[in-house]
Amino acid sequence: MPNIDILVLAIVQGVTEFLPISSSGHLILVPMFFCWPDQGLTLDVAAHVGTLLAVLVYFWRDVVGLGQGVWQIVQRKRDPRARLVSYLLAGSLPALVIGFILDQYAGDSLRNPTIIAAMLIIFGLILYAADKLGLTVRRLEHLNIGHALLIGIFQCLAFIPGTSRSGITMTMARFLGYERIEAARFSFLLSIPTIAAAGLYKGAELILSGSPAQMQAALLMTVCAAVAGFLAIAFMMYWLRRASMAPFVIYRVGLGLYLLYVIYRLPGLFC
Repeated sequence: MPNIDILVLAIVQGVTEFLPISSSGHLILVPMFFCWPDQGLTLDVAAHVGTLLAVLVYFWRDVVGLGQGVWQIVQRKRDPRARLVSYLLAGSLPALVIGFILDQYAGDSLRNPTIIAAMLIIFGLILYAADKLGLTVRRLEHLNIGHALLIGIFQCLAFIPGTSRSGITMTMARFLGYERIEAARFSFLLSIPTIAAAGLYKGAELILSGSPAQMQAALLMTVCAAVAGFLAIAFMMYWLRRASMAPFVIYRVGLGLYLLYVIYRLPGLFC
């Protein structure tokens, strides 16, 4: 794959992983529109590593606190850091189980432009309703195991391309009354075990498959995805301190409607 294609896909992955507009949907649509070949498992793993690095770097203070929380759990002590570790693990468990099942049995059956268009519109409107109607009375320190599990269960919907992992988790958090910035913070922290598990799982597949190492391409993908992801997180946290989710909803609905128009009126645009 040419470097320019890798650069574009890395930026798309990094940005759309953390904005509520669906990374999986965009990574399916971009090659379809530009007639690019599938990027392959090596670059897929590299993209996941890049977005994981973006979260770890941006939230390094929280990551240090999570490490201290793990040590507190080992010592059988409980403090806010240990509780947050427990909540993140609880919130990640449903997605890990459902993700493994879908990977084994669903395959590429959901990689359909019509499904992507529908999910962009439906979950975009639900995001708008949650952001408009949800109270802003809770912060991360108010999180409990029930809320973490509920957000984690809804995170499983992100396996449907077009839904958006960050979008659906922030939607549920807003319905539960969490402030926008706190909803985004928990969503991004929740991505750490999820993305790490996906990267390790796909990395193990890569090793077992005996695919040749494309080190230069993989390094480019990782670095570009990490930079794009870091900037996307920084932008999202800046934006949500000052404004609503409305622009992302407009983008989702607009893109979904355009996709439906292309699918049913201009199908030749897809490769």
